[in-house]
Amino acid sequence: MPKLTFLPHEEICPEGALIEVEKGTHICDAALENGIELEHACDQQGACTTCHVIIREGFDSLEEAEELEEDLLDMAWGLEAESRLSCQAKVADEDLVIEIPRYTINLAREHH
Repeated sequence: MPKLTFLPHEEICPEGALIEVEKGTHICDAALENGIELEHACDQQGACTTCHVIIREGFDSLEEAEELEEDLLDMAWGLEAESRLSCQAKVADEDLVIEIPRYTINLAREHH
């Protein structure tokens, strides 16, 4: 099973985390099921950017992002070439190293 390494994040997982998941699992689900409280304001519908992560290793193993995800990522704080919405990115065969950005733009919360 692929291993996901979450790099330390000051608030969400200060120690970092190493978890094993089934191929085909969305990164956000994997995190939440293992006590890593990634924000997901739109309930993982791919309608916001709060679950934005940066894939530091293994990015090329993921399926390409769809156009809607790409459009949303353009609004994410700290966007990088290896950025993905964790609710849309499914784990493939390779291990991943994942960075949770320091900040998130919670569009759902900010526009209410």
